[in-house]
Amino acid sequence: MAASCSFHHHLQTLPTWLILAAAVGVLALLRLSFAALSWAFVTFLRPGKDLRRYGSWAVVTGSTDGIGRAFALQLARRGLNLVLVGRSPDKLRDVADAVRAARDPPIRVETVVVDLAGDLADGVARLRTAIQGLDVGILVNNAGVSYPYARFFHEVDEELMGNLIKVNVEGVTRITQAVLPGMLERKRGAIVNIGSGAAIVIPSDPLYAVYAATKAYIDQFSRCLYVEYKGKGIDVQCQVPLYVATKMASIRKSSFIVPSADTYARAALRWIGYEPRCTPYWPHSLIWCLLSVIPESAIDQWRLGFCINVRKRGQLKDAKKKES
Repeated sequence: MAASCSFHHHLQTLPTWLILAAAVGVLALLRLSFAALSWAFVTFLRPGKDLRRYGSWAVVTGSTDGIGRAFALQLARRGLNLVLVGRSPDKLRDVADAVRAARDPPIRVETVVVDLAGDLADGVARLRTAIQGLDVGILVNNAGVSYPYARFFHEVDEELMGNLIKVNVEGVTRITQAVLPGMLERKRGAIVNIGSGAAIVIPSDPLYAVYAATKAYIDQFSRCLYVEYKGKGIDVQCQVPLYVATKMASIRKSSFIVPSADTYARAALRWIGYEPRCTPYWPHSLIWCLLSVIPESAIDQWRLGFCINVRKRGQLKDAKKKES
């Protein structure tokens, strides 16, 4: 009893500001602990959803290489029939054979040739025809283009700029508009749009300005659709990978922080149907957390120097090609 009275006496003699500071510190610690536990749960313990509950078919764009191809293979292994969208008939045929072999008994596979940088209206019309009557439950908007290598904005030619906007913005928008009505009719579906850390994780991506801007569009487009259609049984999500070992990233060898396309896709499928924005590969989410506490100006300067070096290497390769 005496000890209790002594404690209260000392507490009363402490300055008010010190008590408030301690209370804020405790609340901050509790908040941090809760965030860490929540991250650990959703990253390692939360089960992925049964994707077949959305429907028996999935549409995957940009399905002939990289992340898109890996998505197709992973979805096939989970028993979903596939509509593969790409611009190369030969590559589509190869991927179709691979995804059929990934599942026993084999799944059904349809292929649709769509050049998102070409006659988009004609390609989207073919896709609408192909999915007519199919129970399409999942759309993965993976198709996208980037710069061949870093360059200042004034160095971006008309063709590259047009392709970036047409494929990354208009293509995703029109493909979504083609697939969404069927989901609305069935009152279920999941749309996964592949964004980029270039638009969200880092404050800027100098020398990739148009690419980063198109991916910022994907992020906001996804969030708005998430809010619009959540009450209609449709889950919309923007997935935000950092570097993945693909042709588009010009990275051939995977590592702990640069996963293979297959490793990324396996992680990605576990997040479908949950948060409107996510970073499925957990080392990437740790990098995002680290970058969030570094001053933006410092990241800007680091990224500028990094991209200038990428530009120099690209220019050297171009010069060697011209010489040969």
